[in-house]
Amino acid sequence: MFWLGWRKGMVRRSRALLASRRMWRMRLVFWCGALAIGLVATVFAYASDAAQHIFFRLTDPRSGLWWLPLLITPAGFVACAVIAERFFPGSQGSGIPQAMAARRLEGRARFTYLTMRIAVGKFFLTVMGLLCGASIGREGPTVQIGAALMMLSARLGGMSYARGLILAGSAAGIAAAFNTPLAGIVFAIEELGRAYSARTNGLVLSAVIIAGIASLALVGNYTYFGVSDAVAMFPSDWPLVILSGVCGGILGAAFSIATLSLTRSIRRWRSVPGRWKAAIVAGAAGLVVAIVGVAAGGATFGTSYDIARGGVEGETLPALFFAAKFVATLASTVSGIPGGLFAPSLAVGSGLGSTIGAFLGSPPGLAAILGMAGYFAGVVQAPMTAFIIVLEMTGTQTNVIAIMTASMIGYGVSRLIAPEPLYHGLARLWLADALRGQRNQGKPDT
Repeated sequence: MFWLGWRKGMVRRSRALLASRRMWRMRLVFWCGALAIGLVATVFAYASDAAQHIFFRLTDPRSGLWWLPLLITPAGFVACAVIAERFFPGSQGSGIPQAMAARRLEGRARFTYLTMRIAVGKFFLTVMGLLCGASIGREGPTVQIGAALMMLSARLGGMSYARGLILAGSAAGIAAAFNTPLAGIVFAIEELGRAYSARTNGLVLSAVIIAGIASLALVGNYTYFGVSDAVAMFPSDWPLVILSGVCGGILGAAFSIATLSLTRSIRRWRSVPGRWKAAIVAGAAGLVVAIVGVAAGGATFGTSYDIARGGVEGETLPALFFAAKFVATLASTVSGIPGGLFAPSLAVGSGLGSTIGAFLGSPPGLAAILGMAGYFAGVVQAPMTAFIIVLEMTGTQTNVIAIMTASMIGYGVSRLIAPEPLYHGLARLWLADALRGQRNQGKPDT
């Protein structure tokens, strides 16, 4: 009797689920949203690469125009910052803190930073930033764009579980941006969803799969930073593992502290009325990026993808490349222009690891990978994400334990120095802005 009752109940629920027009509409809209994330992420990648290519062609030192970034970069920064503030408020910076802040808001306030207007501005202004040599990436913007597309899907499909959809869109954005589906899922759980619930499992997995399929169909399967053949030997290579984690954690914590301190100071300064303050900050940051880039022979402009990939594939990078890239990325991050820091941070880590490896006489490729893991974990304080994203972006399955160890050490050291995680600190600032805007809207006119 129990078996028959259970079977009849299953049949009824299955029929209701399959026959519900509303349910199928929600599914179709959700699938279309995930597919759109994959397509947009791919177009974004092509546009970003094209923008960097144009910048490097214009500023090629062999053409005698080595000085051109001193004009183009500050002017581009000013234009990006002013346009973002005037027409696309909420598009500045990475995009990941905005998605985190949106999850903490309620009702229609969740759309504060996740509108299609902001998504469009994020797309074009990030490309514009790369066109003028900014040390930024497209991963954070893709997260915000992905979350905005999912919120649009929620509105069109009549879906109510907005927090889960923000997670799903963000995870799909990471997965599609770099062909790292596991990193997208883990990032959603570890960084975006501290209150992750089982209800969101299907949403996140479905979004990652569909967005990933769209990306694979357009660009194929690939490893973002190439593949290293180096293998960490025990115990001979473990001083490199430990030192990469310790140095990566210290430098990552320094980046996090500097970013939060400068961002808060700039916001306090800009809270006093002043029409040109955004332009002044952006112009000064752009000038720093230009000077550092020219001094480094152009190595620090853009994502520095080629240099980081060279490190992973076994090239020994210049000893101070990591320091120059650190400064350029910090200036770009606090400038007020849209742009992420995943790819630039991984480039810093590759340079740091290469320098440590040269000091210890270790294999350059292995050193670059371990430096990536240690430094990135130190910056974002998300060791699982750091470990998996480095693993997927380098295709290095033979060094799982070594990469995991470097990530955990980097995280632990960074946590001791900088107790406030970077993205969470920035998210609190965006959340405060949103709540302040809500209060101001609710005040009666006097």
